[in-house]
Amino acid sequence: MKAGRIHAYHEPITIDDVDEPQVNSESDVIVKIGGAGVCRTDLHIVDEIWKDALNQPSLPYVIGHENAGWVEATGSAVKHLKKGDPIILHPLMSCGICPPCRAGKDMYCVNGHFPGLDGTDGGYAQYLKTSIRSVVPLAPGTDPVPLAPFADAGITAYHAVKKLIALCYPGSHIAVVGIGGLGHFAVQLLHTLTPATIIAVDTQKSRLQFAEEMGAHFTVLAGSDGGKAGVRAIAKDGVDVVVDFVGEHNTPRTSIEMLTKGGTYSVVGYGGMINIPTLDFVNREINITGNLVGTYTELAELMELHRQGRIAITATQFPLADAPQVMAMLERGEITGRAVLVP
Repeated sequence: MKAGRIHAYHEPITIDDVDEPQVNSESDVIVKIGGAGVCRTDLHIVDEIWKDALNQPSLPYVIGHENAGWVEATGSAVKHLKKGDPIILHPLMSCGICPPCRAGKDMYCVNGHFPGLDGTDGGYAQYLKTSIRSVVPLAPGTDPVPLAPFADAGITAYHAVKKLIALCYPGSHIAVVGIGGLGHFAVQLLHTLTPATIIAVDTQKSRLQFAEEMGAHFTVLAGSDGGKAGVRAIAKDGVDVVVDFVGEHNTPRTSIEMLTKGGTYSVVGYGGMINIPTLDFVNREINITGNLVGTYTELAELMELHRQGRIAITATQFPLADAPQVMAMLERGEITGRAVLVP
């Protein structure tokens, strides 16, 4: 089969001929990939940012952790799925028996595997092997191809927003920094699930227009100050929450400067540093919270919101063969919403 693999850090991935995965465990599920989302994390993998955090995975391996498609084959213990069923995959293959899994926090699984990240083959391919614990069935007749980005971008945004719902009361203000693949989900989710006033912040006017279409009440073009003045013009005393989907360059500093006293900085994007005097935490009583990918249950909830027509996705489809070029387009900021590779 054809698959997009990383062979060396700081080098473009290549499309290779590799063997198709086979069922060798009773809980295995082989997925015929319909669509694989292209995520900024894929760029960070190539840039070696994740290497040490993932215990230096052996190269080469197939990348791609946002995957949806159809059941192709199953192990003997998989009774509720049949070939051709449309599905989307939670990105983590969790064990189900460790304390985090038992508590329903399967994204913290201590024995899990993360296809496309940790050296386990991912979904930039025609077929992928996963575990039954990762499979979220979709409604019969659903086209899974455009839905792949819900598997990471969608549930990460949903996970972050759910944690903030209690802080988003009527009259509150929340700034969403970065209206890309995750940010466009967050704007919709905040609009659907909270009464907060949503301020979208980005460096591109086209993305701000996109945010208005998704439900943002105000937009701010980020200039040299990262949008601080524009946000403060809307919320004079500062916003109650900033959700930062960039997390690098100057966004951590400017995001915290946007906050009112008692405000919360929710970090989703990464790559930068937070350097703040501890007195600022005390004097302004600000809070910082990080966000990993969401749980299996949160992905199932999100897909129900999509089925109800309350959350949509904007995704452009490209052939799998174009994966190296599509990743370069994402790096240059040329993708609106999300890109999906189709084998």
